[in-house]
Amino acid sequence: MDEVFEKLQAVVDRYDEVNELISDPEIISDNKRFRELSKEEANLRETVSVYNHYQDVTTQLNDDEEMLRSKIDDSDLEAMVKEEISDFKTEKAELEDQLKILLLPKDPNDEKNIIMEIHGAAGGDEGSLFAADLFNMYTRYAEKQGWNIEIVDRNETEVGGFKEIVLMITGNNVYSKLKYENGAHRVQRVPVTESAGRVHTSTATVGVMPEEEDVDIEIDPKDIRTDVYRSSGAGGQHINKTSSAVRMTHLPTGIVVAMQDERSQQQNRAKAMQILKNRVYDYYLQQEKDQYNSERKSAVGTGDRSERIRTYNFPQNRVTDHRIGLTLNKLDRVMNGELEDVIDALVLSDQAKKLENLNNNEY
Repeated sequence: MDEVFEKLQAVVDRYDEVNELISDPEIISDNKRFRELSKEEANLRETVSVYNHYQDVTTQLNDDEEMLRSKIDDSDLEAMVKEEISDFKTEKAELEDQLKILLLPKDPNDEKNIIMEIHGAAGGDEGSLFAADLFNMYTRYAEKQGWNIEIVDRNETEVGGFKEIVLMITGNNVYSKLKYENGAHRVQRVPVTESAGRVHTSTATVGVMPEEEDVDIEIDPKDIRTDVYRSSGAGGQHINKTSSAVRMTHLPTGIVVAMQDERSQQQNRAKAMQILKNRVYDYYLQQEKDQYNSERKSAVGTGDRSERIRTYNFPQNRVTDHRIGLTLNKLDRVMNGELEDVIDALVLSDQAKKLENLNNNEY
């Protein structure tokens, strides 16, 4: 624990320094710097609070142990002190684990908004319908979290599903909770078109990218092919008469972004470019992650889109996350947006793996 205490003391020192800085009139007058420091102070606050409580518990434990060593004459008092020592030891061990978790390397993307892509995959119409079900599930979960959802692009099927739907989810710590949804989702159920009542297996894939406000990537304009066309869907005569929709193709990667939800071609161009930059950035970032993971595989990670991460079995009302062996018999509630039990279990599993790596000095 000596190394942990050194890190904790460094956190406390930095916390004190930040608090001094944000009370400096010069810092207060600099809005950007003040916001950055206020955010840093908020991120450090919990660690400092838990560490202070840990020190209080340690002091009380030491005092009780010293009292016990001095041979207490009162048997009732001795029994009470022994009970306190037991409680303090338990609490101290729990606080040590909590502090280790708080000191784990943080994903720099955890606080970011996300761009989510949901694609109907294997299973034809049933796959597209399941993509729509996943969209509804994430929408309800986002609403419960107080997040905002904006549909960026959609490609609907005749049966009411989605070949693809792209949405932006904004709010507090969106990526930290939804990054584990990256991968292939499998559904087992009787399709509405199945007259014999046989269970079919279909899949939909989910991609989750952190939104990069200032993406550190340069895209050569010569690498982009831009097509304009008339928007379809709601919007009246303005949308039907003008070529305001935009489709951008990044030729080196083959990534395509279509945008038609904005009112003007200029707005759609700007939004399409923003999404394209994020997708291209994610593409190259994923290549780096794949190389890293081939050298050192993580327990949970954020998943590859080709990896089957979860099965939704409707006849048995069961959902299973294959990465952590979690099975819940409440699929109906999960599909209604009650994802907390699944996501909390994934977070805990990820933390446990990182703690193991920390103990093995792999960080």
